[in-house]
Amino acid sequence: MFVLIYIIIFVYSISLILIFMYALAQLNLLFNYLKARKKVDNSIKFNFANADEIPYVTIQLPVYNELYVMKRLLENIAKLEYPREKLEIQVLDDSTDESVVSTAIDIKKLQATGLDIQHIKRTNRQGFKAGALKEGLAICKGEFIAIFDADFLPEPDWLYKTVPYFKDENIGVVQTRWGHINRNYSTLTKIQAFALDAHFTLEQVGRNSKGHFINFNGTAGVWRKQCIYEAGNWEGDTLTEDLDLSYRAQLKKWKFKYLEQVVTPAELPVVISAARSQQFRWNKGGAENFQKMMKRVIVSKNISLKTKIHSLLHLLNSSMFTCIFLVAILSIPMLYIKNEYAHLKNYFLVMSFFVISSLIFFICYWQMFKSIYGGGFVKFIKYIGSFFTFFSIAMGFSLHNTIAVLEGHRGKKSEFVRTPKFNILTLKDGWKNNKYIKKKPSVHVILEGLLAIYFIFGMYSAFIVGNQGGDFGLFPFHFMLFIGFSYVFFKSIFSKA
Repeated sequence: MFVLIYIIIFVYSISLILIFMYALAQLNLLFNYLKARKKVDNSIKFNFANADEIPYVTIQLPVYNELYVMKRLLENIAKLEYPREKLEIQVLDDSTDESVVSTAIDIKKLQATGLDIQHIKRTNRQGFKAGALKEGLAICKGEFIAIFDADFLPEPDWLYKTVPYFKDENIGVVQTRWGHINRNYSTLTKIQAFALDAHFTLEQVGRNSKGHFINFNGTAGVWRKQCIYEAGNWEGDTLTEDLDLSYRAQLKKWKFKYLEQVVTPAELPVVISAARSQQFRWNKGGAENFQKMMKRVIVSKNISLKTKIHSLLHLLNSSMFTCIFLVAILSIPMLYIKNEYAHLKNYFLVMSFFVISSLIFFICYWQMFKSIYGGGFVKFIKYIGSFFTFFSIAMGFSLHNTIAVLEGHRGKKSEFVRTPKFNILTLKDGWKNNKYIKKKPSVHVILEGLLAIYFIFGMYSAFIVGNQGGDFGLFPFHFMLFIGFSYVFFKSIFSKA
């Protein structure tokens, strides 16, 4: 019995310490972010007033069964302002449904206007998105390659805001910030936007401003063709080919330029099954890349110790869900241990210090929220609600994401599952007939429902433990976990936006 107790204490303590280390890294990124916002960007840029300085650009649109958004995508891309004689568009179409026919018709219409746009179809999905990008790269005309997923809608002047930075011959990638055209559609879209905004402000700016490694985000960015080739080209052995190539490029000393002020609007998944598949791919891919890149980062002589630490923590981002899940599961046994074994009082006093991790996240995300929406008391009150909603539901995803992470670390291979797109902006827009939606919920959903009940027991336990009238220190934590797992469970079962 005592052996089990000490195992629980050990695992719980290590998980809390790892979360605290991650929180400290976030705090460091916050300091970097605040400093970076005060700096004037003096980057050298191409002078597009001189036609000779305008380089040839290829736009790649990797798509797979995007029936509902292809027309919108093509119409939007056709509006991009750039000299037509220096622009090529590749529609890298791996589709297996009727969208192939409608896409071909729309492309022919655009070709008739004089636009250089090609419909490139593959007979297999070898390498998935990475494979499609690699095949397109081999025949593209452009010196620079802009990539957009099917749900992204760049502004007409997007290329004029991004391509000029490549005058610096050391820059291999220019990445822009994602916007969210349906941010306020539902609670689900709001919490997705909240998480992505934190990544695209604090993390990307915080790392990039100090020369630490960042990642191309798979879309809404531009690559230098030479950089892709020197880094070893696209590889499809992980589910996040963008993170993989980003690290290989930066290990080759290529620089990345992140543009926080250039926002590229996109559509967030409105159904939880779509969000789950996206989260699974991102989190598993992160773990796969940790396994693939860890040694290369550690032994590299090109980067500083601080950059190595930030890189490893970056690659372990998704693995933090495992720590969160362990802390959640073990918190109820720990509640009973605390109130049964008085000699451990000092240990629990020390452990209470780690509540500061949540405070650090609260402060960091407030700065993100304020930079996007503005400050003030009213906005701060709104932020408090957004933060606790986000935190609760993020913890509700912790089982799902932990399974993804463990599969990634174990090297279990799985198919690249695309995130279905909807072309939905308001509640009036229907999605229930979307043919790409996963109909049956995962078996893991049952476990999430059981976990919601488990944390009801945790809240009940607060009233009955010990002999001092209960212990309510973990009650808010268990309440948030109950809300999070209940939300994920019921949304997964009933599939309502």
